[in-house]
Amino acid sequence: MYANDNALQAQVTDLQNELLPTSFITNTPNWSNPPTNTAPSVKAAYLKAKRVLNTFSGWILDFWTSRTSPVTSAWSSVCWSPSLGMFVAVSDGAADTYRSMSSMNGINWGANSCPDNQWTSVCWSPSLSLFVAIAKSGTGNRVMTSSNGTNWTSRTSAADNQWTSVCWSSELNLFVAVASSGTGNRVMTSSNGIDWVARTSAADNNWSSVCWSPQLGLFAAVGTLMDIGVMTSPDGIVWTSRYVAGDHWRSICWSNELGIFLAVGYGVGVFQILVSSDGINWQSNGVMNGGYWTSISWSSELNLFVALATGGFMGNGIMTSSDGVNWCLRKIQVFFGTALCWSPELGIFVAVANDSGIMTTRNGIGK
Repeated sequence: MYANDNALQAQVTDLQNELLPTSFITNTPNWSNPPTNTAPSVKAAYLKAKRVLNTFSGWILDFWTSRTSPVTSAWSSVCWSPSLGMFVAVSDGAADTYRSMSSMNGINWGANSCPDNQWTSVCWSPSLSLFVAIAKSGTGNRVMTSSNGTNWTSRTSAADNQWTSVCWSSELNLFVAVASSGTGNRVMTSSNGIDWVARTSAADNNWSSVCWSPQLGLFAAVGTLMDIGVMTSPDGIVWTSRYVAGDHWRSICWSNELGIFLAVGYGVGVFQILVSSDGINWQSNGVMNGGYWTSISWSSELNLFVALATGGFMGNGIMTSSDGVNWCLRKIQVFFGTALCWSPELGIFVAVANDSGIMTTRNGIGK
């Protein structure tokens, strides 16, 4: 047992001693949304338990385990469905036979048949109970949907652009996808995942990632071209360019707890981090490792940003931050990572790679 294991166990024991009555002790606590019908002492213990997780979050991220891919495939994106209790990943490999896989625990994966496009991004809509994936290849069919993560249906895309990223806004009941090709139409939207409408993009940048901020009521997309590296929209329809320092921004996410957008990339020079609290004013920062950062994810339960790099520099393929400013490099085996996803219910991160790789953090801290 590691020293940190002993310390964590001691704090967990203290928490159990605080729980009165003891019948409230549960093996499946809900860290994000403590029940409101429990005794105040129990609710306080839930919050204290979350603080314990924050304390040991770095320890959790220092341990990654390789998992076996069901097929050889260039995995490009992964997401989590809380209601299905399922991870789904898609592939953009041009010659891959199976371009989708799913898992209930992040450990055991099964390959699923789907249209043979090069799928670049997948996301889940809790309102529609629907997965949507978008592709950079195909003729008129660069969207597919699934209600169970295993059976997929082709949908007509708004244009045959190279679609790179898709996200869902529960507040607007809207999917938004962005592309790295097209002329003035590098955005498309859908309220149901089936019918898609092309939208005018703020600029013909190579848009690589898009996310939604419920607090700001704002979409933000990042791209790989110099200067016009960001565009924002309150409705997914009208977009505005934002000028930022640096280029080659690859992934963006939002932290409700910190109230900031954070993007990562692999621009030449010192800029690999991009931060904004309003989506309008952006601050570019560097990190100690000039890695090729490809994906960023936020865990509310751990109060932590986790970034993934492809290849990794001297084994430092992961970096973490609790504030988006100060970063700590984490060791991971050489891994050509492309996407990262957090499951609050399982309490694990899953990372996928373009060489069929799958990695997970240690588990057992989920809701």
